[in-house]
Amino acid sequence: MKHFEVNFDGLVGPTHNYAGLSYGNVASQSNAKEASNPKEAAKQGLRKMKALTELGMTQGVLAPQERPDLATLRRLGFTGNDASVLAQAAKQAPAVLAACYSASSMWTANAATVSPSADTQDGRIHFTPANLTNKFHRSLEPEVTGRILRAVFNNDRHFSHHQHLPENDHFGDEGAANHTRLCRAYGEAGVELFVYGRSAFDVSQPAPKRYPARQTLEASQAIARLHGLGEESAVFIQQNPDVIDQGVFHNDVIAVGNQNVLFFHQQAFLHTEAALAEVRTKFGEGELHFIEVPTNEVSVQDAVKSYLFNTQILTLPSGEMAIIAPTECRDNPAVSAYLAKLVTLGTPIKGVHFMDVKQSMRNGGGPACLRLRVAMNDAELAAVNPACLINDNQFARLDNWVDRHYRDSLALDDLRDPALVLETRTALDELTQILKLGSVYPFQR
Repeated sequence: MKHFEVNFDGLVGPTHNYAGLSYGNVASQSNAKEASNPKEAAKQGLRKMKALTELGMTQGVLAPQERPDLATLRRLGFTGNDASVLAQAAKQAPAVLAACYSASSMWTANAATVSPSADTQDGRIHFTPANLTNKFHRSLEPEVTGRILRAVFNNDRHFSHHQHLPENDHFGDEGAANHTRLCRAYGEAGVELFVYGRSAFDVSQPAPKRYPARQTLEASQAIARLHGLGEESAVFIQQNPDVIDQGVFHNDVIAVGNQNVLFFHQQAFLHTEAALAEVRTKFGEGELHFIEVPTNEVSVQDAVKSYLFNTQILTLPSGEMAIIAPTECRDNPAVSAYLAKLVTLGTPIKGVHFMDVKQSMRNGGGPACLRLRVAMNDAELAAVNPACLINDNQFARLDNWVDRHYRDSLALDDLRDPALVLETRTALDELTQILKLGSVYPFQR
């Protein structure tokens, strides 16, 4: 039986805009209120998916959310038909309107936490949508995310779906962005690393002071329980609060792992030595590579600006690993110099591929934000909805779909345009047919 990892990338939605909604995310805030290009954003994402298939990877796609979220606007007291709701919200609460227009679901690293069947007690792949309680605009996602995941992974024999955790900051959960897995091979039992920013119930523990810690220890522990992970399969590591306060809002901004490689910044974690010793013990026999990037070679600021760690580490069909990095890594002298050195260090990482995902980067997410990783075997892959896997045919259909439905430019003032609601719904209705998802959106139900 073959085992491999499939990346399910988020398709950028038709309302991709720069509203600067994410406090603590430096890139998101610094490009606030500029005009975005939804068409180019979606095409950049699709081109990345296609490029990965050309490297020999199996690649999937996840649908975006319906935006604007008119049901939430009505819940908040805006009334009448859709045009009237938009007009009232634009006049009375433009910031709320922008939040209900967020296209952040493109970052499927925040869609859910996934534990592969090799780690779980019942031998199924487990999914828990993230509740994303820390940000209003993202807390609107979990229910529809759950529906989309169930439509893609629609087989009870192989897949187990859980409800998102209680919608409270005590159980703030940001999904796979704070979770990575190390293993000898994808089909073997591995160690799942849950990285949290603070303890919700023990306030004596260290916590960031400037920016919020979006993931709690208690949320991570709950996910491990839901997924049926034994003690030997999970390690809980606290992220360094000081780096959160420097704009490292998720673990995947400062660390990334794949198989037997953990690539991280010197300042990524608290109590690094103890955490890595636990990982090594639970990993067991076999080579394990800890690649620690020193601050004097790459500063935290450069890591955040270039998203050196928000890269994908892939195991290619040849068995060698490669990094998928944004072009911003190439353009940053310190990061570029480090990557050139990295491929000579004798670790499994032998190559770097640069991809242009500027539209996503300017909104605060690199290549790794755009994907949800699912380690699976042949039988599990055969149970996945095939329309959600990327091949030349499906790429061409989606590319054509973007051409027909997306705007070239979207400014904040456009969010009051009732035509945008109709455009978005028309596009998403067609998308659910292309991806054979059924009725996942509120307007379809």
